[in-house]
Amino acid sequence: MTLNISIIIPTLNEEDNIALLAENIAGSDIEVIIVDGGSHDRTVELAEKNNFPILSSTQGRAAQLNLGAAEAKGDILIFLHADTRLPENYKEEVAKILGQRENIAGAFRLSIENPTPAMRFIAACANLRSSLFQLPYGDQAIFMHKKSFIRLNKFPELPIMEDYLFIKEAKKYGRIGLSKKCVKTSARRWSKLGTVRTTLINQLVIIGYYCGVSPRRLASLYRR
Repeated sequence: MTLNISIIIPTLNEEDNIALLAENIAGSDIEVIIVDGGSHDRTVELAEKNNFPILSSTQGRAAQLNLGAAEAKGDILIFLHADTRLPENYKEEVAKILGQRENIAGAFRLSIENPTPAMRFIAACANLRSSLFQLPYGDQAIFMHKKSFIRLNKFPELPIMEDYLFIKEAKKYGRIGLSKKCVKTSARRWSKLGTVRTTLINQLVIIGYYCGVSPRRLASLYRR
């Protein structure tokens, strides 16, 4: 199956990840679009050096994703975090999952780089959630046909939880397929704040949203 894929990557001060991204997703048949959120490091310079098209949006990650999708020429969109690496043969996995009519979108299982036992447990819980409830998060490289993205009317432009709410909306129209292959994402947030604290903050954000706390306040809690 011939694929026409656009990979959309929101960035903000990701200079350490640009070279790794270039190595991970190299290929003449792939369109890569980086949407920068106002980086103060060498992110844009290094992206240009690797011949990645650069767009700019300082309105938050959801706006970055939506801008990239609007400009994408591919029939299939992959939304990739800058610190996440796609597995080998990811294109075949995308084709297999989106080739199933019941699937409106898909994602990969999660693994975390340099995993401790606690990190493995977190990844296992994320994969169980994704499998049982069809709720992958953005660090699992969500993908779909562009026509499906247009049907869903883009990511909600909120300061946080755009991936969670987008997938909740997508589930109204079809299944969210989960690949058996894993992306590998950075452990930097867990390493910085601690495993327990990071996990607790993540859960409090979701609980707070359903209790009516404003997304702006939740974003402040998450990024503090």
